Amino acid sequence: MQTIEDILTSVDGWLNPKEAHRLYRLASECKGRGAIVEIGSWKGKSTICLARGSLTGGKAKIHAIDPHTGSPEHSKEFGAVWTFDEFRRNITAAGMDEMVIPHVDFSDAVARKFNEPVELIFIDGLHEYEGVKTDFDAWFPKVIDHGTMAFHDTTGWPGVLRVVCEDVFKSRHFRKVRFTKSIVHGEKVAQNTFAERVGNRIMLCAFLTHAFLERWQWRLLHRYLDFPITRSIVAFLKRRQVKPVPMPAESK
Repeated sequence: MQTIEDILTSVDGWLNPKEAHRLYRLASECKGRGAIVEIGSWKGKSTICLARGSLTGGKAKIHAIDPHTGSPEHSKEFGAVWTFDEFRRNITAAGMDEMVIPHVDFSDAVARKFNEPVELIFIDGLHEYEGVKTDFDAWFPKVIDHGTMAFHDTTGWPGVLRVVCEDVFKSRHFRKVRFTKSIVHGEKVAQNTFAERVGNRIMLCAFLTHAFLERWQWRLLHRYLDFPITRSIVAFLKRRQVKPVPMPAESK
């Protein structure tokens, strides 16, 4: 049976094992009251986690939105980018063709013509503030009451961090805001209670401390201790931490 570790090692992308498990659980908790939307699919790593999770829950299709031409930072690193062919191969190899509906376009363009209610959205598109804010504003109205909005790379990118602080943690329209590594997620509500707002602010303090430590850990490993021996030690420790966890079989 395929494990999350299999997905992480076989598909190119940036997703921590704990984040992969979180996406799987968020999708598995969906009841089929709306679609699951992913903004920023790259080569399908997070898409497969969401699809496998959805199969054990409400079996909602995953609308995977990505122009597949990469972001500005991808273009700097890789040059001309076209990821859709590899994305399709990875989805097929995982047996998720029936669960994934790709949209080769920008998220705001898809949002303008998307008429389904959304139960879960995972935002992992452009990381500059304007891009994240555009994604949030375009899709927030489509998320149902008690649906979930989740954001990736919140600890290392100032634009993503600003959006989740201002529009999620401090908002009166979210409760139970939590984080797993760099993923922040919260449950959308018409109006949260005073106690829920206090809880979100307490969680925000914990998250900001976590984000600060994560940034300094990255700088330490990638700037000050970036040597072959330290890279080998870090890779060894990561392998020791990750235990293969089989995903539950899909219900028939």
